[in-house]
Amino acid sequence: MEPQRPVADLAADPRIEPVVKELESLYAEMDRQYDHAAAGYGFSCTGCADNCCLTRFYHHTFLEYIFLRKGFEQLSGRMRAEIKKSAVQYADALRRAQRNGADAPFRMMCPLNREGWCVLYGFRPMICRLHGIPHELEPPGGQRMVFYHGCAAFDSQCGHLPYQSFDRTPFYIRMSGLEQELKQKLGIAEKSKKTVADMLIHDKVPIHAIS
Repeated sequence: MEPQRPVADLAADPRIEPVVKELESLYAEMDRQYDHAAAGYGFSCTGCADNCCLTRFYHHTFLEYIFLRKGFEQLSGRMRAEIKKSAVQYADALRRAQRNGADAPFRMMCPLNREGWCVLYGFRPMICRLHGIPHELEPPGGQRMVFYHGCAAFDSQCGHLPYQSFDRTPFYIRMSGLEQELKQKLGIAEKSKKTVADMLIHDKVPIHAIS
């Protein structure tokens, strides 16, 4: 069996402190550029009926997993227990839905959403920060830039407006570099693909070789 370490211990590991600080800086830049682009359209998702917290997102970095859990550990014991219960319910419901196929339709409120607000808003992953407005992305290997539409709320409010360039590529490149640095420091070899619920339920990370 592969050795494992509690994710809460990894969040406090001094070796990754510089990587976490870089992640916080990256998140701040994402928020700044997103807010600037959204303001350019006059777009606001406040009160949106098509809440993106109902959308099934997968997150692909151990760095964001560890950072989210860093915030989670700062909550009260009672709040953590309530959220974990919701996370288990979410994971169970998703498994049932996927009996009809991995991509079967599924909408359920994120376990971190309480009364319409994310209780770990400052720790939320990249896709939660960037979802909503139209964007462009250059795939790996120098392929042609791909354009993606905004969410339904954006199309309803601002779909008639001309596109304002919002390139996610630099964010993805920086995130990938930080993820590789983290995995090298901690000895993590496998890939990650988790919903927020998975991040909250799974307490340990496989470690192959601690440097």
